[in-house]
Amino acid sequence: MEVWAVIYKSDLFSEDLYQNALQLVDPESSTRIKRFYRREDACRTLIGRLLTRTLLKQRGIPVSAMVFGATAAKKPYIARLDPPIAYNISHDNALVAMAFAPGAHNPPAFSIGVDVMKVRIPGHETLVSFIDSVGDQLTPFEHRSLFSGISQDETLRRFFWIWTIKEAYTKALGLGLGFDFRRIEYDIEGNVLLVDKEIPEGWRFSKFVLNDEQNLYEGVVAEYVGGKGTEIIDESASRDWLTAYNAVEFVEEAIRELRER
Repeated sequence: MEVWAVIYKSDLFSEDLYQNALQLVDPESSTRIKRFYRREDACRTLIGRLLTRTLLKQRGIPVSAMVFGATAAKKPYIARLDPPIAYNISHDNALVAMAFAPGAHNPPAFSIGVDVMKVRIPGHETLVSFIDSVGDQLTPFEHRSLFSGISQDETLRRFFWIWTIKEAYTKALGLGLGFDFRRIEYDIEGNVLLVDKEIPEGWRFSKFVLNDEQNLYEGVVAEYVGGKGTEIIDESASRDWLTAYNAVEFVEEAIRELRER
């Protein structure tokens, strides 16, 4: 499993770079990207498209042979590739991340998921009102763990670990919206994940943190690896599987690679 993470800053992303990169995606993706009102939303989506295409080009797949599909739940996957590659993309604010791994399990589209989130209280919310706004997706145990006499900063960090691990797991399953997050319970102190009150078999969850100089992001990759039990890798562990890029440098390199035939 690997993760490529791209830090995006709109003030460094020139119009020429944007237009040159836009020429490298398929017409359908280009049309969708141009519909975004905010340029930062368009650039994040464009970076996501370039991540998958750069991955395939580095694996020896020519641009003309790159074919993508989507499941019934609209989870994208790489079609007509042998051996298959499972991947998933997540973005929040200034961060775009792609997790990928050999698609060793059938169907490969359902074997990996990633979620990243900026650690912050959105808008004019208070910490309590923010957590209450999504409280129906937390278990009673998770509620207690968030308000157990710890600092506000620690409460916020714990909340986003709980949320990102739930999101990554459901993304890996390819279920889309509608999955009841209360079926998933994450005990941060014990580092134990339960689904329907049982430890799911065959999963690995890899936690990571990234900074864009001013902001902290938390991320989780959920990967089905087979076997018994579930492993949760702490964010302080070695992260040789994680590569962080500056968006401008990544896009410039993607343009060079994808223009080569």
